[in-house]
Amino acid sequence: METAVKIQDVRKTFDGKDFVLKGLTLNIPKGSLTAIIGFSGTGKSVLLKHMLGLFQPTSGKVEVLGTDMANLSPDELTKFRCNFGVLFQSAALFDDMTVLENVSFPLIEHRRNLKPDEVKKIAEEKLKMVGLDPKHFHKLPSQISGGMQKRTGLARALALDPEILVYDEPTTGLDPILTEMVDNLILDTHKHKKGTTSIMVSHDLAAAFRIADYVAMLDAGQVLLFGKPEDFYNSEIELVKRFVSKGMKHS
Repeated sequence: METAVKIQDVRKTFDGKDFVLKGLTLNIPKGSLTAIIGFSGTGKSVLLKHMLGLFQPTSGKVEVLGTDMANLSPDELTKFRCNFGVLFQSAALFDDMTVLENVSFPLIEHRRNLKPDEVKKIAEEKLKMVGLDPKHFHKLPSQISGGMQKRTGLARALALDPEILVYDEPTTGLDPILTEMVDNLILDTHKHKKGTTSIMVSHDLAAAFRIADYVAMLDAGQVLLFGKPEDFYNSEIELVKRFVSKGMKHS
């Protein structure tokens, strides 16, 4: 099985004393939808930022698509990040740009060879792909619903046809109906984009088990368990059992 992201014995400290990641090792299979779960403060977001090259490990190695992230210069890193599409917790849209302009932004920034009408065509295609009605394309983010903002954010993440899609707590703070819509959107997008690797950091256990191929549970800066959802239901690890029963009650 090919690996999209390879984390080898990564340790990370910000103050030289306390380690957030404590020798974390994780291989994320290429083409899979992998969920990263765990209680708050276990290092999920810090791990994600290492994958995106926003943090460098204190020790250990982070390889993405066969590239050692530590070997890239700032310019190379900026270019390399085009392999990623990221949907943030809040859709993180530009308030003063229309829906269409938001999705066009990465194309204008990173695909300088495209003509304006080509940019518009690609942006419209991505918005239709995530199920947004064309009548909303020229509205500002404040003029559309939360669900539509998420769709716009996802269309923007897809703009450059990235090899890896990253979802950082995509449903935190959403009501159950909107949560289900976003989960289904992630699953549909993954199925339609053959070969794309999807990585989702989530508090939502039920969703992680419902849509993910693989789940990695972090605890105290390490991977406690990595496997398929059924491996978690069958696990005899006390903390996993507690997390699963707690998570499933809230779902």
